[in-house]
Amino acid sequence: MTAFGHFARSLRLRRLYRHSTAGLMITPLDHSISDGPVAPKGSSLDHLAGQLAAGGADAVVVHKGSVRHISPERFAAMSLIIHLNASTSQALDPDAKYVVTQVEEALRLGADAVSVHVNVGSDDERQQIGDLGRIADACDRWNLPLLAMVYPRGPRVTDPRDPDLVAHAVTVASDLGADLVKTVFLGSTAEMLDLTAACPVPVLVAGGPAMPTEEDVLAYVRDALAGGAGGVAMGRNIFQASDPRQLAAKVARLIHHFPEQHFAPLAFPADAHRAERLTPDHLDAPAHLGAPGSPLDHDTRHLSDPSYSSHPTGGPHHDGRKTVLA
Repeated sequence: MTAFGHFARSLRLRRLYRHSTAGLMITPLDHSISDGPVAPKGSSLDHLAGQLAAGGADAVVVHKGSVRHISPERFAAMSLIIHLNASTSQALDPDAKYVVTQVEEALRLGADAVSVHVNVGSDDERQQIGDLGRIADACDRWNLPLLAMVYPRGPRVTDPRDPDLVAHAVTVASDLGADLVKTVFLGSTAEMLDLTAACPVPVLVAGGPAMPTEEDVLAYVRDALAGGAGGVAMGRNIFQASDPRQLAAKVARLIHHFPEQHFAPLAFPADAHRAERLTPDHLDAPAHLGAPGSPLDHDTRHLSDPSYSSHPTGGPHHDGRKTVLA
């Protein structure tokens, strides 16, 4: 008899990986409290969420109040992650974080997972690490997946991408019970491989600073995957793009279906058909975006037709990166 983890937690993780177990493309929209509105002028949070869902994003991260302004239909093929702590860029100590939502409230709102931000090395570190431990306990009690966003950040941190500091931050998250960890890209594939190999849970790479071109974004994602990342949690570079749907589709396709040449061979021969080779030429063809049968064909009927039933791709993890479902 095969033993599985708790059914509810496994079910929610399966929803999170509904498009593919190869990796996750998450778009954080929780910047609204720290920096202000995330939706472009003249648009809305609901419209932005619809674009991301149509592009194939696996999940968005929002604060509890934002859920009221997004149609539930957007989550027919995309997961909801509720962010539990916050601070503003105007604060005396912007590295401090305060819990503003509880796990139980996130469950009442329909969350598939929750996230929490911890700045290791901040003056407020004691409170944040304590909050992470308490939130992890509640997630275990309610069987809710936990994404920990951890960064070396504070007055005594001179290099927030120092490999040893980042490894320490990631270890804090995994040791306290996170199912997924988001942190910075270290700057090289070799350093990322060391980091991800040492972490027992999937490491998602943060989106990083604003990048000038779409190809820069895609190259960044390729480097993250080559470094063993289990996907990306990319916010500004997606939602500030001229066409968030198009860029989300390209990034999602890269993560879900792009086995890099240096990755390990398929461990599951029965699913060898999934080892398609998607080239940059496929990713850079806006004229064919969304055309039936094209590499970026994302059927968006589910966004407007509640009776439509989609059949997302799935299958075992195939490139050597970690996944909680592997």
